[in-house]
Amino acid sequence: MSFAKDTLRRLFITTCMLTSTTVFAAHRLGAGLFLPALFVLRYASMGGLDRRLFAAQLNGVRSFKDEAWCGHWNALARQQLASIEGVLPGFAGAFDTPATGSAHAKGPHWAALRDALAPFGKHVAELMSSREASGAAVYRAGEQASPGSHQAMTALRCLVKAITYYQVSAFPGGSAARMEAYALSRSLFNELIDIVGPLVGLVVERHRIEVDGDAVEGHLVMPAGRERHPLAIITNGLEGTSQELAIPLLRYHDSGMAVFIMEMPGTYAYRQPMSLASEGIYHAVIDQLSAHPGLDPRRIGFVGVSFGAHWAARMAATSSKLRCAVACGAPTHHSFQVKGAIGIPEIIIKALVNTTGANSLIDLGRRLKALSLRKRYGQIKVPLLVIN
Repeated sequence: MSFAKDTLRRLFITTCMLTSTTVFAAHRLGAGLFLPALFVLRYASMGGLDRRLFAAQLNGVRSFKDEAWCGHWNALARQQLASIEGVLPGFAGAFDTPATGSAHAKGPHWAALRDALAPFGKHVAELMSSREASGAAVYRAGEQASPGSHQAMTALRCLVKAITYYQVSAFPGGSAARMEAYALSRSLFNELIDIVGPLVGLVVERHRIEVDGDAVEGHLVMPAGRERHPLAIITNGLEGTSQELAIPLLRYHDSGMAVFIMEMPGTYAYRQPMSLASEGIYHAVIDQLSAHPGLDPRRIGFVGVSFGAHWAARMAATSSKLRCAVACGAPTHHSFQVKGAIGIPEIIIKALVNTTGANSLIDLGRRLKALSLRKRYGQIKVPLLVIN
């Protein structure tokens, strides 16, 4: 897209936001126009989805309202769950699909999936993101697998796709319907990682860390063994979830590193809005993990993606316990100014309002400007890798 066309698109999106006409424009032009350019690549990578197919599915949505948006993606998720029931004995009838349109696990026989995947061993992590059954990873694993290998691979990929579709349905949070989709995505992911982790030689711990009336619910994933492992604390952004980070990271199960995956304060399951005080949440996480017997407190790094990269840069400036940090796509100062808001779609603005607890656009501007890191740059003393 040329600079001129991109500028016109951004101005159009902002005009729709200011006039509250996004819903009408999306009905005519499709929801995809109002989403970041990387939206398709992001979720296709998470779920091992065909990018063109996912782009077509996105173009088929003509509204961001819950009934249309969640209904569309929930239906795709349920199709994937039905496929699991069709290929893997033991899952028949495992998922309830009531008239409300949601899908709930009724104590499904997850042991059936674990047993089916056991022959694949460490190839399981590669299979999770394989887009086609003819992929090299599938063939390598299939040579060692049982006659039911195709069914197991199909079930695994369908489960990952269902988790992904429910997460897209939850984007960007804030409403009851989106939070229901978030809960379904997270519930299925918890079952998946409990199965896949041990198969690839990892120990998975779920941690709940209470901090000043709020709670961090994260996954600590470590190599098996008694030695103390270096740790990377990883956080994502405005509408990202733990499962979005964890599924691709399982491919690096043999790195020898531990990772703690957490969502950004103010999003989804948190009780309180994000603010400058949220820095204390990250400090509390670092403090608690520093005392974990399986982690080396002298080798802790911090990785942030998107808005989470803001916190990576901030923690690099304020934490004495970090050895290094990575900030991927960090909003630091310019993004928090009025001119930096040009081109941000209405749905993202609403997500920012929900996340920060703002009561108006003016209030949102004040809260975001307070997050500027301009005065913090000189305080960063550890190696910081900045990716944009």
